[in-house]
Amino acid sequence: MSSKGGGTALTRRNYRLASDTDKPKATGIVSEKLLSDYLHHVFPSTKQGPALASLRKPLGFQDLGAHLERLLSEGEPTEDSKDQPIEGRLGPQPVVLDHTSGFEGLLFVDDDLLGVIGHSNFSSIRATTCVYKGKWAYEVLISSQGLMQIGWCTLNCRFNQEEGVGDTPDSYAYDGNRVRKWNVTTTNYGKSWAAGDIVSCLIDLDEGTITFCLNGQSLGTAFTNIKMGPGIAYFPAISLSFKESVAFNFGSRPLRYPVDGYLPLQNPPTADLTKAHKLLGFIKNVLSTAMDTQEEKLIEKDCAGWRLHGEPTVLITLAHIFNHFAPLMCKVYLVEDVLMNFLLGILEGGGSVDEHPLIQQLLDLFWLLMEDYEVNECLKQLMMSLLRAYRFSPIIPDLGFQIHYLRLTTAILRHEKSRKYLLSNVLFDVLRSVVFFYIKTPLRVKEAGLEELIPTTWWPTHFDKEGKDEREPKDESADERLRRRAYERGCQRLKKRIEVVEELQVQILRLLLNNKDKTTGEASRYIFLNKFRKFLQENASNRGHPTALCPPEYMVCFLHRLITAVRACWDEGKRKNPGSINSEEAYVPPQLFYNGKVDYFDLQRLGGLLSHLKKTLKDDLASKANIIIDPAEIQATSMDDLDEDEESGAAQRPFGAAAMGGALARPSWLSSPTLGRANRFLSTAAVSLMTPRRPLTQPEKVKVRTLAVEQRTEEDIEGSHGNDGLLLGRPLEEPDQPIADKSLLEIVDGIVMMYNLSVHQQLGKMVVVSDDVHEYAVALKDTEEKIARCPARRPDILEELQKSQKVFAEKLNHLSRRLAWINATIYSKEKMLDVYWLLCVCIRTIEHADNTGSLFAFAPEFYLNVAMNAYSALKNYFSPANSMEELPGYEENLAQLAAILAKHFADPRIVGTDIKDSLMQALASYVCYPQSLRAVERIPEEQRVAMMRNLLAPYEQRPWAQTNWILVRLWRGCGFGYRYTRLPHLLKTKPEDANLPSLQRDLSIASFQKPCPSLLLQRHMAELLSMDKDMAASFLNSVLNQLNWAFSEFIGMIQEIQQAAERPERNFVDTRQLKVCATCFDLSVSLLRVLEMTVTLVPEIFLDWSRPSAELLLRRLAQLLNQVLNRVTAEKNLFDRVVNLRLPGLESVDHYPILVAVTGILVRILVDGDRQGTSRAASVLLSDPCFQLHSIQHLLGEGGESSTSSAVLTSSALPVVGSLGSSVAPPIPSTSGTSSERKHFSLHAYTDYISEEEKQKVELMLAFLTEESKQAAASTAPTSEEDLCPICYAHSISAIFKPCSHKSCKACINQHLMNNKDCFFCKATITGVEDYSKPANS
Repeated sequence: MSSKGGGTALTRRNYRLASDTDKPKATGIVSEKLLSDYLHHVFPSTKQGPALASLRKPLGFQDLGAHLERLLSEGEPTEDSKDQPIEGRLGPQPVVLDHTSGFEGLLFVDDDLLGVIGHSNFSSIRATTCVYKGKWAYEVLISSQGLMQIGWCTLNCRFNQEEGVGDTPDSYAYDGNRVRKWNVTTTNYGKSWAAGDIVSCLIDLDEGTITFCLNGQSLGTAFTNIKMGPGIAYFPAISLSFKESVAFNFGSRPLRYPVDGYLPLQNPPTADLTKAHKLLGFIKNVLSTAMDTQEEKLIEKDCAGWRLHGEPTVLITLAHIFNHFAPLMCKVYLVEDVLMNFLLGILEGGGSVDEHPLIQQLLDLFWLLMEDYEVNECLKQLMMSLLRAYRFSPIIPDLGFQIHYLRLTTAILRHEKSRKYLLSNVLFDVLRSVVFFYIKTPLRVKEAGLEELIPTTWWPTHFDKEGKDEREPKDESADERLRRRAYERGCQRLKKRIEVVEELQVQILRLLLNNKDKTTGEASRYIFLNKFRKFLQENASNRGHPTALCPPEYMVCFLHRLITAVRACWDEGKRKNPGSINSEEAYVPPQLFYNGKVDYFDLQRLGGLLSHLKKTLKDDLASKANIIIDPAEIQATSMDDLDEDEESGAAQRPFGAAAMGGALARPSWLSSPTLGRANRFLSTAAVSLMTPRRPLTQPEKVKVRTLAVEQRTEEDIEGSHGNDGLLLGRPLEEPDQPIADKSLLEIVDGIVMMYNLSVHQQLGKMVVVSDDVHEYAVALKDTEEKIARCPARRPDILEELQKSQKVFAEKLNHLSRRLAWINATIYSKEKMLDVYWLLCVCIRTIEHADNTGSLFAFAPEFYLNVAMNAYSALKNYFSPANSMEELPGYEENLAQLAAILAKHFADPRIVGTDIKDSLMQALASYVCYPQSLRAVERIPEEQRVAMMRNLLAPYEQRPWAQTNWILVRLWRGCGFGYRYTRLPHLLKTKPEDANLPSLQRDLSIASFQKPCPSLLLQRHMAELLSMDKDMAASFLNSVLNQLNWAFSEFIGMIQEIQQAAERPERNFVDTRQLKVCATCFDLSVSLLRVLEMTVTLVPEIFLDWSRPSAELLLRRLAQLLNQVLNRVTAEKNLFDRVVNLRLPGLESVDHYPILVAVTGILVRILVDGDRQGTSRAASVLLSDPCFQLHSIQHLLGEGGESSTSSAVLTSSALPVVGSLGSSVAPPIPSTSGTSSERKHFSLHAYTDYISEEEKQKVELMLAFLTEESKQAAASTAPTSEEDLCPICYAHSISAIFKPCSHKSCKACINQHLMNNKDCFFCKATITGVEDYSKPANS
């Protein structure tokens, strides 16, 4: 029988010997009798019994062909019976998805027409075959666990983007995402499914029932009495939402969970199956039989030790078998059912893969006796079957299935020729081979056997004041300790089992990284390297096309296994070449970034676009690295950039248009589990265009760079005599010593890129499970406390509480076991060390690149991103289970990272605004924690001073909020009443930061850390500001400008909010407006704190009037402080009313933070200074027209005498107030009755926050100002209106401008001249300002 698979049109070698009459009777191989016995033993006839053995006729190679044909045809069905259709089924064989007319919406369908991915809101597709009688089954392999409805429908069902299978009368579906069944109406049914599960869909058209199974376990009958009768036939069908993917098995492969009595929709190849099993039996006979030519007898032996020695008798016998066997091994059903099971059986005995050489021998045999195209197809189908089996095997406690399939994969990849074929053509091109390195997380703990493995569960029950787990609670009871230890032992058991799988996965990668197997062409490592780079390119350039990306959960596992394998290869190389460095000190040399040998696709460089850098830095490249850029290449790259812009424009057009213009390119990651690489893009708008077969990938533009990457040889990468390979163009700063194999350097570079693409994001995502455990543990503890307090007379409440307690405890049991799995696979100590190693690689790489001067601009941005993100992951994701302090060389690396952040956040070589922001955020987060702050203090003094100088640069023309925040953190803990972690009125609320990006979440968490001021950095700031007068003046001028802007914006916004609240109709204030309002308030407070810091560290900037701008700065400061005080403490106060509205988003807006910051500045200039300074400050403050003494009295709650308004004050800042969960309060009525009942704001109320000494200083300040204001009032002579400054009408005229002779007070003109040189009145350019005093006679 000819085979349909594997291109049978090609001619085959024929190994059958011709019946040659000239041959003597005794063959030249073995004697005729022994040969006959041997062949009869290998090919036993089923009809002859052992008694007839002596009578059977001799069998030689001449008759073997006919004998074999006869044996294979025995029991074969006749031609008539073959072609008879099975009753109850209509439609073509093989059964596939109907890609011509049976779909709705946009879909990607794999080239084998069995895998499908949804590409629109809710797409539906059905199969080509239907059933109307009998019992039928098919299987669906779930690749993603999202929204899908799987089941059966009739031809009459009409689907659309909202209604799918199960939403119409004649369709029935199961939805494991929502755990429901659908037939117009919906009810609960079944269990939740997860990626990697298999759903069996069974229909019984004799009884009229539909049943579903999950991983072979029946979920019960879903539907009974389904519609049947003439004209009613059911098609397999599915509806799935965007990006969800599945693969169908209608019977083209053996069903994974066959059910008795139910037939697959597609006929199994019964005749071929029988033949294949017979032939396999003959092969086994050959393997287990040896001939003793001396004694002329056959010997039975263990086939495990069989070797391909080249004995002609054995080879010719096998050649006859393979004549029939080879074509069958191109069919997927037979490969999976016959060959894979046979090979798995060989390994079943246990032991290491090396102890089973038979598989290597068999593969040698395959390559010897099969045509190349047959071996290729056979190996491809075998790997696909193995990958499917690995991916869709259920998790059992010992991970037996996964280990079983990985062992066979390892055994196959040990065979050099097979490995290279698979690497070159299958593993990265057709298969999602990274699936082999993934260990899925079980959603259903019970089925995964985690209950037996971890019988005792535990979760934290001790929390500190802020709700965080205490690492080592002191009051842990003996019972809790026992439970915790039992749980930890269970976790260890689980970890050991997972480590077995991980070890096998690393072995596979070690095989792929072999660089010594050069006997059959290029070494495996170089094939792997080029494929790996292509894989990275697909994932880096397809960021806008999410269905094309490798799932991040696969990336995480792949990254860890690759790090382990690469480090092992690296250290192996180090042992052979002692002069090179070991993997502990690994880094990527800077020449990789600019010599063009490694393709970074279109990833952003620190200095901008590569084409721009080549133009601007070509002289530096020539002088520092001896690299000459060809002018024609610069021209070509700029033309390329134009083309790429056009391409990206085309890529943004709607998919419908793209589908009509040409079939869409589809990378391998888009694949559903059938893993076919090419696919069809189905759109209901373009059906007529989709029927013809078309080329399925877009032609790529030919670029010298990308071609070079695809076609690089070992010499291009490793280099040879006088050729540095990847390390061409070594700069003088780079040491001239071997680092490691250059191929490994590129793989390490790829690993860093992988972490940046999606691994970090996934690490952050999986923390959710431990957050859930924490939340449920807090809820359980709270419920238990309520049960203890529940009065005996309320059994109803007690019952509800006990129900809640039970639910929380069950959920915690489940989550704690799931967390054990996640901690073992993602957050274990070993994984932490991998991420730490990556951090160190990035730090060293950045340092080496930085040494190259201007060439640093060529470094890709992702190195800095990974350095920051890896540190953030170590601190926030791994730390509950493993302590960062235990990492080797941690302190030193922390200081190196601090130096990088300090140096590069204002580095002019870095142009990208995003990366600059990230560096600033990382530095801001760094100074919040004592340990990392000390690391900043340990960097060399020159770098610390440079960092402070950059932080003190004027705030105009740059993002200043972050740098201001850094200065505030350096001060926090030193300011007036500034020792709090969270504001007094916010203690009971929880920070909402779960959905923020990583670095922003770091900052959000960091803002709630305990204060840790840096006196060393404060000292540097003081020295810089006091030495450099111009810098001090411009810095403070910009801070005062920003304060003026931020506070004015804040007041404007709360006026709008108040107006909206006073309208009678129901109003909703835009949440974004509330957020901006709160941000302006926070900025105002932080700017005031920076002013307080400056005034405390270098008071002479304001009080030493010999400095050019000191008086002006003091006047501006006094003006702004008075404005803030008056707004926050004024009569019938707007600020009060908005605070009392308790709007979500305005939680941080309160009296305490802003009034305490202002008080800190006032105390410093009026109480703590020398006599001359305090009198100057007092006179400036009192001379400001906005000054009101009752605003100062208000701070101590004493404003009642001077104004009725002070009584109308909120108590919201008092510690006794309830949490924000209370209902929104209406604006406070301003009637005297109400106001007299409300308490005054008073610093006295904050005993936990403000010390006695600070209170005394405020009282001293109030007494001093009261006295000074009385004296000022007595001595002030009345001034005529003509003598007042025409700009501010607050001070007397005291300055005359040159050359125009217009006049104003000194304060106004000095402030004006800081930003503008034109006269107020005539716009002439002012060349000088002179003192003016009124002539006595006038």
